[in-house]
Amino acid sequence: MKRKYTVLAGSAFFALTLFAVWQTTTPQPQTTSEAVAGGAIAAVQSPLIDGNAAIGKAIFDKACASCHGENAAGTNGLAPPLVHKIYEPSHHADEAFQRAAKLGVKSHHWPFGDMPPVQGLTRGDVTMVVAYIRTLQRANGIH
Repeated sequence: MKRKYTVLAGSAFFALTLFAVWQTTTPQPQTTSEAVAGGAIAAVQSPLIDGNAAIGKAIFDKACASCHGENAAGTNGLAPPLVHKIYEPSHHADEAFQRAAKLGVKSHHWPFGDMPPVQGLTRGDVTMVVAYIRTLQRANGIH
């Protein structure tokens, strides 16, 4: 009986520790006073955009910027910045962006709520948007 309570207490401690680690490592949106001017969440350096990235920027500006902000810097209280280490290629591969646009995304990294599917974008459109986002990420030290 004593062993049962020891195992139960140890399991509870472990679960609470995991929860505490998760809470401290999960990004939180900044308050308006902390946000970059214009409601952006991240300060994004914009490099020269050309080629497929330029096509992607045009598509992003029409289909994504209303939520994810200019230069994918996020919008305080609405949507996360895509120029953020969470979205680096080793954590969110290009296909994750394809799936997000087509199927939407259940909120899991940020407390903004679920992202709905984006209507009217083809795989090719999203491929160009990803080229733009990856160009921004590299220019901002995210590889």
